Amino acid sequence: MFSYRHAFHAGNHADVLKHTVVIAALKHLTQKDTALAVVDTHSGAGLYRLDGDYAETSGEAANGVARLQAPAEAGAEPLAPALQDYLDMIASFNNKGSHKVYPGSPFIMQRLIREQDRLKLFELHPTDAKTLAANIAQLDAGRQIAVFREDGFEGSRKFLPPPSRRGFLLCDPSYEMKSDYERVLTMVGEHMKRFATGTYAVWYPIIPRPEAHDLPRRLKTMATKAGKSWLHATLTVKSSKIITNTDGETIRPGLPASGMFLINPPHTLKAQLDAALKQLVVRLAQDKNATSTLESGG
Repeated sequence: MFSYRHAFHAGNHADVLKHTVVIAALKHLTQKDTALAVVDTHSGAGLYRLDGDYAETSGEAANGVARLQAPAEAGAEPLAPALQDYLDMIASFNNKGSHKVYPGSPFIMQRLIREQDRLKLFELHPTDAKTLAANIAQLDAGRQIAVFREDGFEGSRKFLPPPSRRGFLLCDPSYEMKSDYERVLTMVGEHMKRFATGTYAVWYPIIPRPEAHDLPRRLKTMATKAGKSWLHATLTVKSSKIITNTDGETIRPGLPASGMFLINPPHTLKAQLDAALKQLVVRLAQDKNATSTLESGG
């Protein structure tokens, strides 16, 4: 149950997609003066070292954020605004010219919320929960940020709907447990019944598993039946095929793609992601199968 550690995957292509979406969404939602409640159901440790043992073992950041940070070729078009905002956010956690620290969703969110907003962070993994609490304590944020070593699927119920009736929830479990897919759907469905105007953002892996392909379809059905707008973005960077090399070894591709599904997304988000996804396909492609999709409705 506690095997997943995001430190191995920090800064990979899935983080690039997820955090680009989170930043663009929160930048829009914080334009209105009314307080915003922000909930992260699976927070991780909050901050990661890309030169640490975990990240260097996997090397996933090299094919993710590092590709965007590399100098562009002469004559290349400027980065889409949403991608530039993402890189600026990552750079703000590092000394000039350094790329050693990667902020997870909790610290990205903390940078974007205002004095009147509140941030609720959930993490069940004992080591990551302890690290998250220690990292957040250094901010001296007082009551603005609360960290809970609890199951975010269940614990988030305590804070939605918020008194302000404005909220943003990010749900990005590891999906190592097959039941996570169903729990995502149950949680989002329950929250929508009680807090229909909240913005819900769900990250998920696109892998050869029926539940992974059913999740966005069922979220779309849920949003459509409730009469809510939705936005679905996916990024594929390589083939998902398992191959056998000349030595007879089975080579698994790792995570080839991921998606973000939002219910009640900011109206500005689709245009921002359209420009960003086109560039991500080019910059993060690992083979000729790289592609992206962007759908909306409601």
